[in-house]
Amino acid sequence: MSETHRATAIIPSSNLNASQAFYELLGFTLASDYGDYRILTDGRGWDLHLRHQANWPPTPEDNPFGLYLYVDDVDAVAARVRDRIIEKGAPHLKPWGTYEFAVSDPSGTLVRVGRAVRS
Repeated sequence: MSETHRATAIIPSSNLNASQAFYELLGFTLASDYGDYRILTDGRGWDLHLRHQANWPPTPEDNPFGLYLYVDDVDAVAARVRDRIIEKGAPHLKPWGTYEFAVSDPSGTLVRVGRAVRS
């Protein structure tokens, strides 16, 4: 991984503590806390910035953001958030060639966790 060529999502959150706890279940840890701005990482390539945004979103269904996390062991991550998985019985093999599941963070951001499946 090159430090000069990567992307990092900046996710708005009305409740940083709840959002941080959710992303820690997925495997992130807190790297830096600046009050209304927190940086999380898994130390292997996942980086996420949480930014406080009061009253965001008006309702979780109004949140247009999404995040896809690629991981080798989808089932291990799914086990940590089993009660929050949106699609019953997931993770599933999808027609587009991924094995994945989806959850929503406390602010309604859709988070898919999966891996590409070799055909």
